[in-house]
Amino acid sequence: MSIFDLFAQIEQKRTAAPATPPEWLVVGLGNPGKKYENTRHNTGFLVMDTLCREHGVSCDRSRFRALTGEAVLGGKRVLLLKPQTFMNLSGEAVREAAAFYKIPPERVLVIFDDISLPVGTLRIRAKGSAGGQNGVKNIIAQLGSEQFPRIKVGIGGKPHPDYDLADWVLSSFRPEEQEAMQDAAKRAAAAVSELIEHGVPSAVQKYNGKGK
Repeated sequence: MSIFDLFAQIEQKRTAAPATPPEWLVVGLGNPGKKYENTRHNTGFLVMDTLCREHGVSCDRSRFRALTGEAVLGGKRVLLLKPQTFMNLSGEAVREAAAFYKIPPERVLVIFDDISLPVGTLRIRAKGSAGGQNGVKNIIAQLGSEQFPRIKVGIGGKPHPDYDLADWVLSSFRPEEQEAMQDAAKRAAAAVSELIEHGVPSAVQKYNGKGK
């Protein structure tokens, strides 16, 4: 057998081998469309885009009413998900993807904005209630469980009490907030791999709080 025949056999086996299904689902929450780009409520998308850049992958395949991609993070194969259902129906895309791959809630990691935290602050939790975040509320309803890990990214509270909440979360970050958010997105992306490989406590210890 020539060396060329050997390489042909190896390539044939490689392409014929079934792909390992993802063990984790990583979800970044936001709203689709250019009008919502760079708004506070799209922080989950910001983190996912940062994660994709740092790992050299894309999240642009349309499946499960979402944009999806695949990556190996923390030694595990992961399905990346950016729901395109608008924030309040995020759980529909999450449920479809999780059901298709038989991924339990404990391995569905959700990244989203939190108005109760200062801009750029991370809070990582193993489970919990929606805390007023409608996308998370819908995910809990669709999965029938609060037992999924999450990375909350602070976007800051309303500037004054009578400010409309919808207007606030759909507003853009101020120039002086941009650096803190870029740093938070990088730390949140790193926290994803840490959480998957070493668990929530390790990710909490390394990444909870505010960065530089």
